[in-house]
Amino acid sequence: MVIPWAGYSLSRLLERVEPLSSAKYVAMQTLLDPQRMPGQRTNVLPWPYVEGLRMDEAMHPLTILASGLYGRALPPQDGAPVRLVVPWKYGFKGVKSIVKIMLVEQQPPTTWNASAPDEYGFYANVNPTVDHPRWSQATEQRIGESGRRKTLMFNGYEQQVAGLYSRMDLRKSF
Repeated sequence: MVIPWAGYSLSRLLERVEPLSSAKYVAMQTLLDPQRMPGQRTNVLPWPYVEGLRMDEAMHPLTILASGLYGRALPPQDGAPVRLVVPWKYGFKGVKSIVKIMLVEQQPPTTWNASAPDEYGFYANVNPTVDHPRWSQATEQRIGESGRRKTLMFNGYEQQVAGLYSRMDLRKSF
């Protein structure tokens, strides 16, 4: 979905805190509040939800800490007060209702990596040449359109993220 997010680049926050050179990853954790978030009362996933990025991904200007959308404040159901938006990655990388951000040396464990390691890898890139274990990523159905179309590499952000992945084997998308 193309959404007009409001917020700022995660890189701006990271530049202000001046991470140590030993920080290789950014780990984030969502609010744990089953009273306000009834989905957390289930055991579908372990709570609180945790997610992570490599430091170079986090420093990319298109990695956004969103606090609004469509010209309004971010509503609770969309991750208020702040959520992560990484447009070239799958939606599960968009951790919502962030309450903790940690800079860490080792790749952090993440909710989906722990819950379904054979299906959801740490990188989570949109890569039409790498199938998910249960479906193809070669085509996609866009909301509001009929029929399928070819999936663009990294959701069409290939030019913007090409530098990020020049050293990475794209087959490791999952």
